[in-house]
Amino acid sequence: MAYIRHFVMTTLLFLAVSTLTPPTAQAQCAMCTLNAENSTKEGNMQGKGLNDGILFLLAMPFLIGAGVGLLWYKKFRVKSN
Repeated sequence: MAYIRHFVMTTLLFLAVSTLTPPTAQAQCAMCTLNAENSTKEGNMQGKGLNDGILFLLAMPFLIGAGVGLLWYKKFRVKSN
């Protein structure tokens, strides 16, 4: 019972701290923001490259996780006879 109470209190404290602190991080650096804004003007294709780079960086952790999961599944699955 004490374990559940401790878990709930810790979770509530974490949620309170994470929601009450103001966000201070910027989404992009000034150089990336300027590049993204200027890419839409005059038909430049730099914005497409920037978006492709973001998607590549987003996909890599998921692909690595899927690879590790597949290896784990193949190594530890139980074959039924």
